[in-house]
Amino acid sequence: MSSQALPAQSVKLSGDLIARARAFAKAEERSVPKQIEYWAKIGQQALDNPDLPISFIRDLNVARAEDPVEVKSIDDFFDSL
Repeated sequence: MSSQALPAQSVKLSGDLIARARAFAKAEERSVPKQIEYWAKIGQQALDNPDLPISFIRDLNVARAEDPVEVKSIDDFFDSL
């Protein structure tokens, strides 16, 4: 798989989803597209780690944003502590 970023694409989303994303984006000081990307990222991480509570996944992302650590998995993260 190439390490180059794929070009952005437009997708059709429901008005309800956009409205909800807009409200959360405003509260979190993100753009609407970044809010939807955030939800997708958290959702994928939750699917990849079904044994972890969503609050833990969210807090882990906050911690990584505050002090970035190069990790490829949850195990790598804990090994880095």
